[in-house]
Amino acid sequence: MSKQLVLMDHDGGVDDYLATMLLMTMDNIQPLGIVVTAADCYAQPAVSATRKILDLMGFDHIPVAESKVRGINPFPYLYRRDSFVVDHLPILNQQETITTPLVTEPGEDFTVKVLESVHEPVTIMATGPLTNIATALQKAPDIEANIRQIVWMGGALNVPGNIEKNWQPGQDGSAEWNAYWDPISVGRVWDTQIEIIMCPLDITNNVPVTSEIVQQMGKQRNYPISDLAGQCYALVISQDYYFWDVLATAYLAHPEFFRLKKVETEIITEGRSQGRIKIVPGGRKVFVMDKVDKEAFYNYILQQWRR
Repeated sequence: MSKQLVLMDHDGGVDDYLATMLLMTMDNIQPLGIVVTAADCYAQPAVSATRKILDLMGFDHIPVAESKVRGINPFPYLYRRDSFVVDHLPILNQQETITTPLVTEPGEDFTVKVLESVHEPVTIMATGPLTNIATALQKAPDIEANIRQIVWMGGALNVPGNIEKNWQPGQDGSAEWNAYWDPISVGRVWDTQIEIIMCPLDITNNVPVTSEIVQQMGKQRNYPISDLAGQCYALVISQDYYFWDVLATAYLAHPEFFRLKKVETEIITEGRSQGRIKIVPGGRKVFVMDKVDKEAFYNYILQQWRR
């Protein structure tokens, strides 16, 4: 069976690194590269941490690129500083040099280059904003034909968003962060014919990061990847934290864990509701992860990180 070609596009939050780790464990996937966008992170430590993770996992042939795109509504610095913490975890600093290659061109140009060079369509696994993808499509519209689908952790349909209104007084709390960072780019991707599979807050709210599962990771400390996962989640266990990006990424290996529903949507790009994705009759058709086998998902990630 031929492997599924995947280009990962993440934005350096704690769960983005964990989604990267999960992706690298999938036997059915051929990763083509990773693009890091400075949204839920600071660029330098996020790129560095990503490369160190690939080194640790033995995937030091996978290129990493730093996107130069910027959003409209910045993430709070309290979120972004986690990228420095992860980059300094001792388990990621056991060798003096990083061998995973850092691409010289910006991530948006690397995205174009990868998609222009393939002989079969590529899945883009997006666990951050869609800005890098939208910019690549603007630069080279023909690459749309080489995108099989975009699997995106983003949006909130029938539940509140996750924007802290006291930190973002210009937003009414209806949007999810990956959409809110740059709603205009979400709109540009929505204007394409690319198949989109959304993993919104509606489903991720059902898979919290609990003390129990972090402790189970800790019991697997003789496995470096599980140890790293447990350390990362320990950083955020005091917050209301969920398996956002990890859940979305798990779809690539086990779509049978999920129920998909086709809905018609639109993205609000301005005003107090900017970043909100609404269900609207006649709107842009997308597939939405509607339900997940929670027990199967939890068991799967524990199994995959046992290495």
